[in-house]
Amino acid sequence: MIEVEHLSKIYGSTPAITDVTFSVEPGEILGLLGPNGAGKTTTMRILAGYLPATNGNARIAGYDVHENSLAVRQRIGYLPETPPLYPDMTVEGFLHFVAQIKGVPAGDRPNKVTAAIKRCNLEDKRRVIIRKLSKGYRQRVGIAQAIVHDPPAIILDEPTVGLDPRQIIEVRNLIKSLAGTHTIILSTHILPEVSMTCSRVAIINRGKVVATNTPENLMTQLTGGSGYELEIEGEAALAKQVLQNVAGVSLIESIPTAGGHHPQANRAYLRVISQPGKEPGKDIVATLVRAGFGLHELRRVNATLEDVFLQLTTEEKNFETEVDLAADNEGEAA
Repeated sequence: MIEVEHLSKIYGSTPAITDVTFSVEPGEILGLLGPNGAGKTTTMRILAGYLPATNGNARIAGYDVHENSLAVRQRIGYLPETPPLYPDMTVEGFLHFVAQIKGVPAGDRPNKVTAAIKRCNLEDKRRVIIRKLSKGYRQRVGIAQAIVHDPPAIILDEPTVGLDPRQIIEVRNLIKSLAGTHTIILSTHILPEVSMTCSRVAIINRGKVVATNTPENLMTQLTGGSGYELEIEGEAALAKQVLQNVAGVSLIESIPTAGGHHPQANRAYLRVISQPGKEPGKDIVATLVRAGFGLHELRRVNATLEDVFLQLTTEEKNFETEVDLAADNEGEAA
């Protein structure tokens, strides 16, 4: 449904994205995950026809984004980070207006608008003026305008930014309900957003896609998938030396506490990461006991998406600032 091949965008001499390649299957939700300034919004703007790419190709529903821009825009719903709303219109009036400019036939507009209102749980707000809505409801209206013409592909740029926890859950459930009948790209830098919403993730850092897979596979492939947290009596440095020769152990590191406990005197807290497919827990216990360490707790922990994210990304403040400024300047010129 969505194919991106070797996409690049350069602002002056600053590359915003470089050789970005990924695809999204019909009915799938792909999470475009990366730190601020990594190139997520630039990629979204190119796919939506808002910006031209410097190099590379992108196709949506078989149409080239550059060569068939109008056909692509008829087949996508786009929600930028700031929803494009008219605050003095009612929800229903605004959606009728959007349906008209998106080419929905006049006879179909009432049903399309009602369907979008219902799907976004806006029935009791349909005659409310948009400026009187909370941020969470305005975000729902933004999603409604993106789906009112029932497009096959939906592009959502940071759809839950600035929302409170309840609103985030509501918008997340709404997005998940759109999967299957719509193909969705969702950009975010919020890690739980990806694991709870997306079937697949593409991690982008400094303008390049550095990994693409399901969240579960990424956690397994890049971190070994699981490990153990230990609370022992004794010195951490000595315990690390003892454990480094245990078969199946790939990494040993000190942590503030294990299991969320308050640190206690003469206690050491360690995280032991196992090699893929290995479960050295029994040998870890036996080795510590033989060496005279008191073992107070051993608990299995699974690798998290945060571990993957930190492994694959770095904060490059100067790069991010240059790209953000260049993007803002080009957006204003447009």
